[in-house]
Amino acid sequence: MLYKQIEHQLQQLVSEQYPDWPAHEVVIRVCPTAKFGDYQCTSLMGLVKRKGGNPREVATQIVDQLAERETPCAHIEVAGPGFINFRLNPQALEAALNDRQASHRYFVDPASPSRTVVVDFSSPNVAKPMHVGHIRSTNLGDCLCRILRFLGHKVISDNHIGDWGTQFGKLIVGWKRGIEDTALEGDALGEMERLYREINQLCNADPGILESARAELLKLQQGDPLNLEIWRQMIALSRAQFDEIYSRLGVRFDETLGESHYNDRLDALAGEMEGKGLAERSQGALLVFFPDEPELKDHPAMIQKSNGAANYTTTDLATLEYREKRWSPDEIIYVTDGRQQLHFKQLFSIYRRWTKGKGPKLVHTWFGSILGQDGKPFKTRSGDVVRLTNLLNEAEERARRIVEEKPELDEEQKAEIARIVGIGAVKYADLLPNRQSDYVFDWDTMLALKGNTCPYLQYAYTRIQSVFRKAGMTWESVASRAQTHLQAEEELRLGKHLVNFPLVLQLVMDEYRPNYLCSYLFELAGLLSRFYENCPILKADEPIRDARLVLIGHAGRTIRKGLELLGIEVSDVM
Repeated sequence: MLYKQIEHQLQQLVSEQYPDWPAHEVVIRVCPTAKFGDYQCTSLMGLVKRKGGNPREVATQIVDQLAERETPCAHIEVAGPGFINFRLNPQALEAALNDRQASHRYFVDPASPSRTVVVDFSSPNVAKPMHVGHIRSTNLGDCLCRILRFLGHKVISDNHIGDWGTQFGKLIVGWKRGIEDTALEGDALGEMERLYREINQLCNADPGILESARAELLKLQQGDPLNLEIWRQMIALSRAQFDEIYSRLGVRFDETLGESHYNDRLDALAGEMEGKGLAERSQGALLVFFPDEPELKDHPAMIQKSNGAANYTTTDLATLEYREKRWSPDEIIYVTDGRQQLHFKQLFSIYRRWTKGKGPKLVHTWFGSILGQDGKPFKTRSGDVVRLTNLLNEAEERARRIVEEKPELDEEQKAEIARIVGIGAVKYADLLPNRQSDYVFDWDTMLALKGNTCPYLQYAYTRIQSVFRKAGMTWESVASRAQTHLQAEEELRLGKHLVNFPLVLQLVMDEYRPNYLCSYLFELAGLLSRFYENCPILKADEPIRDARLVLIGHAGRTIRKGLELLGIEVSDVM
């Protein structure tokens, strides 16, 4: 990785000249303006200012010493108040591309040291169909897991499903009063949702039925065999339908440990909190106060209700404790919507007090909402929440209409391409915005073959495969006998962008923002278009022809891997 070589040399010089400085803070990034260079270091300037030095003088001194060492740069200069700009040597760039030609690492070296990371995402509720709101947590969490694994880290993906709580008393009442077996077989989650709505309305109208629901819940909590059997059946039916959706999305989990998994620990945990003075009683409830934290000062957290019942905070504390004991993670990432920000700030603060500042890094990776064309939360025309399975069905149906325009494809090919394009379009449109922003769901935009869309990127990959077919070659056959040579400006720009792939992945994980990868891939596709316009491939003479085939082969592999890390498939034909 060229940027890593430069960064390492820069950090090494800073360590030698200023041994007490945190040299690891000195990093390089892609230069925002290409005319100034390929990479830029601005972090040294901030470090020097913090230490009371003159940024430009220190930068000049470092650059002078870099000039005496062998670097992959053709030019290094100090700019402005103390920036350092680096321009790559074309020969070094060529060597980097050719060195990784046979590798499946795409210029990415495994992380050293490797970290253990738990990612908590998706988390649907038992007995409720997954809806459009689950797409963001599921996509984002899966993408982070894929990138972390690719970077060489150990990842545990945990689907913390909602499988416990007061709603099960009502559901058991409804189940015993008259579950419709035929409906349950056809759409278990739809039938359980209908059942819950019906019983909930009856509970509101009839205190006797509400009391029955409470009694059934108590029996469940006390281990009544029949209620436990009904509850387990609800979970099994729910998970079967969840798994159908996850299969369509290409999402997998290492663990699915629901809230019920931690029940046995909740009372003891609350007692321990109170015993250690971390929580105190207030009107019978057990609360944690945050007098020294301005943001939380007016928001105490309840960890036990006045009737002795636990809540989300109690369960999440027990979950944290379990994860630390079982996996000893370096980091735990929670992927939920922005409405839970207060909850996680409270949770993380309590856990830091409980563990006296020890334990893993805790991160709440939150996201905004999906909006309809009217700027309001995305719903059906009747005002209902959009079920996720219906959304995916419509995505494939709409993509199929586009694919039907390709008469040379058979029915099986059309169905497969429609699946890949439709599901990919939904995923990409969801990952493309800054995750903390709301975005408007628009079928026409996300399925367009122009602009920053998934079909545009999938087509860019397909076009590369088409070039190889017309050449009568495969990537392997060309790569085994030829290497790329960067002469034209468009070749150099494409090559520079390709070797920045690992830098972009690191930026994604630094801020938990897959939109950086989306932007990188869109820019790569744009550079390919300009390359095609200015650099003939099949009509070029040898060895230029093969060298350019190798270059677009690198680009195709990078697009495919980048989309794979976003959880998106590609097709050789479209």
